[in-house]
Amino acid sequence: MPKLQPELIIFDLDGTLVDTIVDIASSVNYVLSQFGLPNHEISDYKQMVGNGFRVLVQRVLSPEKSNDDIFFDKILRLSMQRYEEHALDRTRPFPGTVETLESLYRNEIKLAVLSNKPDHLSKKIIESLFASVKFVAVWGDNKDRARKPDPSATLELCRNARVDPQKSLFVGDSAVDIQTAKAARIAAVGAVYGYRSREELELAGADYLITSPPELLSIVEFK
Repeated sequence: MPKLQPELIIFDLDGTLVDTIVDIASSVNYVLSQFGLPNHEISDYKQMVGNGFRVLVQRVLSPEKSNDDIFFDKILRLSMQRYEEHALDRTRPFPGTVETLESLYRNEIKLAVLSNKPDHLSKKIIESLFASVKFVAVWGDNKDRARKPDPSATLELCRNARVDPQKSLFVGDSAVDIQTAKAARIAAVGAVYGYRSREELELAGADYLITSPPELLSIVEFK
């Protein structure tokens, strides 16, 4: 496929820019253990993340426990609290991510983050791990924005950056991200190195696939 000349690139966070899965899994498993509930493997969490923390907790609990509103809210609150305290214990950018973002920024491509992770945690991680990179926006989940795959936040990012959606690019590691891009009618890049499979990204309709962050530079043509 031809190279792209995007003016704005929107990135997912977990599984795309940073590897957060160990901190997420250990935090939630810790809380589950306090209630005598079974823990889940890292490989399980890779399939359960992507739709926000509330959905993650629904997925780790049995249907019976999830339907108990009082119990569910307690597990959600404690899991969030535990994760907030340990969100940066072992979370790191994927190899080559910082250098890739710096190269894009040097070539005057605007950069943004759109995540279903809580907004304050998304900002905390970006500020801590990407101090050398300037983003036009870092948006996580809050009550004022619809979560991915709803395209409204993506389109709002484009408007705020004064960039036509057709001159934008969305990079993510799950079907949720690809669906978001498709709904917004912008080009979608699937990050195969993330938490989901190549097959999932292909079935979702990714326009491009990359196996490492630096590979993104091979499909972007600088002006």
